[in-house]
Amino acid sequence: MARHQKSAHQGHSSQFWLFRGLALVVVVLAGYLIFELGRIQADYNVVDVAAERRSYEDRIAGLESEIRALREQIALLQTDAVVDREGYKDVEARLARLRNKIQEQLETIEFYRGIVAPADGQKGLRVQDFKIRKSSVEGVFDARLVLIQTMRHDRTVKGEVNLTIDGSRSGSPVTLELASMLPEGEKSAWPYSFRYFQNFERELRLPQGFVPETVNIELDSQSKSVPDVKQDFAWQVDQ
Repeated sequence: MARHQKSAHQGHSSQFWLFRGLALVVVVLAGYLIFELGRIQADYNVVDVAAERRSYEDRIAGLESEIRALREQIALLQTDAVVDREGYKDVEARLARLRNKIQEQLETIEFYRGIVAPADGQKGLRVQDFKIRKSSVEGVFDARLVLIQTMRHDRTVKGEVNLTIDGSRSGSPVTLELASMLPEGEKSAWPYSFRYFQNFERELRLPQGFVPETVNIELDSQSKSVPDVKQDFAWQVDQ
C-alpha cells in the first residue's frame, strides 16, 4: 500500500514538472512570437536589412573603383597637356570635369559610410547635411535637410522636425519660428519617417531687415529607444 502511494506521488510529481516545463516552453515561444510580430509591424526584415546594407557597401566599393580609374585618366591627361600645348585648354576643361566627378563621388561615399559605419562610431538618428541656397526672389531661400540613421537599421524612425532661426533685427535679438517663414498656406508640420535616410527641401521666407545667424534643428523622436536630436548650424548660403 505504501509502495503504491509512493509510486502515485512520484507519478504526480513527474507530471507536475512535465507540465511546468511545457508551460515554460510555451511562455518562451509566445514571447519570441510577440517579439517577431513587433519587428514585422515595425517594418523589419533581417534579410532585407542585410541586403540593403550590403548594397551600400557594394556601392562604396564601386565608387572607389571608379575614382581610381578617373585618377588614372587625370594622370594621362596631365601628361598629354605637357606634350601637346595646342590642346591645353581642351585638356584643362576635361581635367576640371574629371576632378568634379571625383569630388561628387567622394561626397557620395562619405554619405553612404555615414549610414553604414560613421567615423565617430555612434549609432542613431542625426542630421547628415543642411544647406541653404538663395533663390531668385529677394529674402527667399531654399533649405535642404538630410537625415540619416547610422548603423542601427532594425526599425523605421519617426518623428517631427522643428526648425528655428536665431538672428537680429534693428539690433535686437529675434528668433523666427518655422511657421512664420513658410509660404502662405503651407503647413508647418514637418514629419519624418525612414530607416536609412530621408531628404527634405523647403522654402524659407525671411522678413525684411532680419539678419540670420544660427539655424536650430530639433528632431523630436516618437520612439523611446531613439533619443531626440538637437543640432545648430551657422547661417551660410551656398553659392
